Amino acid sequence: MSDDVLTRGAPALPTRLPIRLIDENGDPVSTTRSAGFEIPDEDTILSLYRRMVLARRFDAQVTALTRQGRLATYPSALGQEACEISAVAALGREDWLFPTYRDTIALLTRGVSPVEILSFFRGDWHTGFDPYEHRISPQATPLATQALHAVGLATAARLASDSVVALTMLGDGSTSEGDAHEAFNFASVWQAPVVFLIQNNHWAISVPFEKQSHARTLADRAIGYGMPGYFVDGNDVAAMFAVTSAAVGRARSGGGPTMIEGLTYRMEAHTNSDDPRRYREKSDEAKWKLLDPVERIEKYLLNIGALTDTVRMDIAEAGEVLAAATRDAMNTEPVLDPLELFDHVYRADRPALREQREFLARELATAEDGSTP
Repeated sequence: MSDDVLTRGAPALPTRLPIRLIDENGDPVSTTRSAGFEIPDEDTILSLYRRMVLARRFDAQVTALTRQGRLATYPSALGQEACEISAVAALGREDWLFPTYRDTIALLTRGVSPVEILSFFRGDWHTGFDPYEHRISPQATPLATQALHAVGLATAARLASDSVVALTMLGDGSTSEGDAHEAFNFASVWQAPVVFLIQNNHWAISVPFEKQSHARTLADRAIGYGMPGYFVDGNDVAAMFAVTSAAVGRARSGGGPTMIEGLTYRMEAHTNSDDPRRYREKSDEAKWKLLDPVERIEKYLLNIGALTDTVRMDIAEAGEVLAAATRDAMNTEPVLDPLELFDHVYRADRPALREQREFLARELATAEDGSTP
């Protein structure tokens, strides 16, 4: 259904069951689970599928590079592709994305190159891409801080009569932070054009959801803030795209914020330094593997005759090209200048910072010529 689903009447209460448009067998679901939303057209679904397959190939390649010691750390998004790709696809080029450290495939889908993404995880730069070029804020490692930034930008846009929408991604664990509460409340009071996308992957590192919140769902919190809340099957990319697109449209038209909870599962470890075998059951992982978001949408496309062998081969080849480019990027040693540390601290030069820069420059020159300071 159109944006009317999110605009009529009082703020929407989350449904008892997660909104779903396509089930795990690739079949359309009954209208009782769709909450009035409809499966996007064939071309849109095929585009989402392509992006998900490429993102998964990238994620697998980066995970392998991390295990080889090429990267300091990497938080995989394996299993969460439907949430991340649908979010990016729902945004316009003028909109802003505020991601967390786990949302790397969202950056990739929005056009950031592998080397720009991975320079962060290799430790070369805090942010290896230009936020203004891509309209993406730096990936946030502190939990929920980016939600406040998103609300600030969205509020400024509203005050300036700008049509920009901000979408921020949050994990289930981050919703326990005070910053998240402040962002939700501020956005609702000021009717900021922002979408809060919570990826509930069941685990805040090793802490399960039931030990974080006694709420039925995280989306239930939305009504307390006076905004619509939507509880969505986070492994159904059709449902995620339909709901997120409507929320973005609502925000752009002046309807204020929306909270979306995508129920999904983190298939890999929290990061490469984590061992999920210490706190997760293999049976849970096996259950969620049957709900794989990429396989689900692939089955749907095969069922409707939209996915041919030629198309699949083309996507697979594109994935291998991407993986090769990613390997090449990490096989090339970066040329780093330690003095760049001082280039992006303040807009205007400051005497104290200038003194520190000159001090470091002298030390580097001394080290280079082998002399004693």
